[in-house]
Amino acid sequence: MTSKADTLAKRKRLLGRNLSIAYKNPLKLVRGSMQYLYDEEGVEYLDAYNNVAHVGHCNPRVAKAGYEQMARLNTNTRYLHDLINQFAERLTATLPDPLNVCFFVNSGSEANELALRLARAHTHARDLIVLDHAYHGNTNTLIDISPYKHNGPGGGGPPTWVHTVPLPDPFRGVLDADAAIVNRVIHELRERKTPLAGFIAESMPSVGGQIVLPHGYLTKAYDAVREAGGVCIADEVQTGYGRIGTHFWAFESYGVVPDIVVLGKPIGNGHPIGAVVTTREIADSFDNGMEFFSTFGGNPVSCAIGLAVLDEVFENDLQNHALVVGELLLARLSELKGNYEMVGDVRGSGLFLGVELVRDRTTLEPATAEADFIVNAMRDRQILFGTDGPFHNVLKIRPPMPFTNSDADRLCETLASVLSEI
Repeated sequence: MTSKADTLAKRKRLLGRNLSIAYKNPLKLVRGSMQYLYDEEGVEYLDAYNNVAHVGHCNPRVAKAGYEQMARLNTNTRYLHDLINQFAERLTATLPDPLNVCFFVNSGSEANELALRLARAHTHARDLIVLDHAYHGNTNTLIDISPYKHNGPGGGGPPTWVHTVPLPDPFRGVLDADAAIVNRVIHELRERKTPLAGFIAESMPSVGGQIVLPHGYLTKAYDAVREAGGVCIADEVQTGYGRIGTHFWAFESYGVVPDIVVLGKPIGNGHPIGAVVTTREIADSFDNGMEFFSTFGGNPVSCAIGLAVLDEVFENDLQNHALVVGELLLARLSELKGNYEMVGDVRGSGLFLGVELVRDRTTLEPATAEADFIVNAMRDRQILFGTDGPFHNVLKIRPPMPFTNSDADRLCETLASVLSEI
């Protein structure tokens, strides 16, 4: 086997250098099994970070479904096939009415691109309201609507049709529970006689720092956007399929129903699947004479894998499992908050959790360097997670759903040990 040093050197020579690598001491991974990953020397790592492998790395049911369908047939949607209908039927059954029309693509980025096309076809408008620090994908248009990218290194800021509102962050005192700033943006657009296409937001912002939005915010924002003629897009790439424990979809926890829902990588357990689910009315607006076609979107292999992921989620009651394990994790992490001044906030739901680190609980000065140290120290102790948030000071804990109580105990005990070293 090629050495890790040689693999790294070849990667630097052959691949773009802004393709980032995790950890100061990079991992060379060769195998996965449920919530565990293994390096080239056989060392086992507990994965508390990779929510893409929603039902576990190399899940046997999912791997078998993909292999068997690949050996039978894989083709595009210009031919009839039962699996795409079955997958669409199963998927829409998890969503409230009137979300009952599916489009399948290959990634969350493609799905968000398509969601914008749907919104614009329906409203005949272009302008969009987005949350600050949001990230929605890697295409040109999605960089335009992702302040996390266009306001960061190498970014050029937003185009004129993107209107950024503050991310409601209860810990940092940015609430706007009445969506007053959303209303202000809408008022300004009306004064300029500029129509609104819509509002897009992760139901629980992930890159923004594992944020649970204030109660009532989405209700007021959605109401204001719809009254202005726009549509509401829920980006559920990070939070769908029971991850938050209390609900199958994060938007349900706020008592709202979006007009368009965007899904991505976890619905295929790492296989490249993306999906958009919307209303018949919006889908019909999009049916304007221009064909929509994705060569690989909705192919039989992807649909077989998507169905297998749903089977795993429901047959193993992974939503409730996430709730139970997540409550233990929240309790144990909250104990750390009581013992270590650096732990400023513990938040989230189910297996979607964040630990915000600060140098001062009064000023909330972010402990960015300390967060980086902790992530690398945990990696050296065979536990993997990352950082996020505007200041990169939020420990991001989003493990595969099979993550257990004993895994949670191990994570918290190890994190306590690392915190005690700072």
